[in-house]
Amino acid sequence: MSKILAALAAAATSVLVGAAIVATRFVIDQTAPASLALWRYLIGLACLLPPVLLIRTLRETRIHRRDVLPIALLGVTQFGILIALLNYALQSIPAARAALIFATMPLLTMLIAAALGQDRLSVVRSLGVLLTIVGVGLVLADKALRPPAAPSGLLGDVVGRAAGDWAAFASALCGAACSVLYRPYLRKYPTLPVSALAMLASVGFLAVVAAGEGLFEAAPDFTSQGWLAVLFIGVSSGIGYYLWLWALNHTTATQVTVFLALSPLTATALGAMLLDEAISPLFLIALGCLVLGLALAHWRASVPAASDARLP
Repeated sequence: MSKILAALAAAATSVLVGAAIVATRFVIDQTAPASLALWRYLIGLACLLPPVLLIRTLRETRIHRRDVLPIALLGVTQFGILIALLNYALQSIPAARAALIFATMPLLTMLIAAALGQDRLSVVRSLGVLLTIVGVGLVLADKALRPPAAPSGLLGDVVGRAAGDWAAFASALCGAACSVLYRPYLRKYPTLPVSALAMLASVGFLAVVAAGEGLFEAAPDFTSQGWLAVLFIGVSSGIGYYLWLWALNHTTATQVTVFLALSPLTATALGAMLLDEAISPLFLIALGCLVLGLALAHWRASVPAASDARLP
C-alpha cells in the first residue's frame, strides 16, 4: 500500500511542478529568475514551518547537529545550484531543449542509485524509464529540435549552445544525485523537518543570488494576478516538496523521479488550455509512451529471471 501511495505522491508532485511551470510563464516577465525562485521557496517554507514548529518538542523529530550541514547542502544543490544551471542553459538553448535534456534525470537517478546499491538495474525498468524520456521528447519535439531563429556558424555560438546543453545536463545530474542522497536522512528523521531544513538553506542561498538582481533595492512590482501566480507557485512548491521527499522515503528514487515526465505533459496541456499555446499532434502518442513507461518502471515480474533479466 505504501508503494501505491508513494507513486501517487510522486505523480501529484510532478503535476504540481507542471502547473507551476505554466504559472511561472505567466509571471516571469514581472521579476527576475532568482528573485522569483526566492519568493517561491519563501512561501513554500512558510507552508512547512508551522507544522514543524508544532512537532518540534518531539525528540525524534530533532535533526542531529552532524546531519544539518549535509541536508542543507542537498537543499542548496536541489533548489539553488540546479536552478542556476538551468537559468544558464536557458540563456543559450531553447526552453524545450533544456526540458528534454532535463528529462534524463530519472535515467541518471537509476544509474546513481544502482551504483550506490540502493536499487538494481533491470531490463523492464530501464525500458520504462527510456519510454518516459521518449514521451517527453514527443511532447517537446517540435520545439526542442527546432533550429535557432538566426542560425550562425560562428564558433562562439556553437560553443555557447554546447555549454547550454551541458549546463542542462548538469542540472539533471544535480537533481538525480539529490534524489538518491536524501534517502539516508529520510530513514533517520521524519520527512517534514528534513524538507523544511533543506528549503530553509535554499532560501538563504537564493537570497544572495537575488540580491545581485536588485530584489532588495525596490518593492516587488507584481500585478494582483501576478501575486496570485506567485502564491500558487510557492504553496505548490511547499506541498510538492514534502510529497516528493515522502515518496522518496517509501519507494526507490528511480520510481519517484520517473514521474517527472508528467511535468512537461501537464505544462503543455495547461499551456494550451490557459495560455492558448500550440499543442503538438504527437501529444496523444507521447501520452501513450508516458503511461506505458510509468507502468514498466513500476512493474515487478513474478519470475525475475525470465521476464526482468538483470542488466550486466
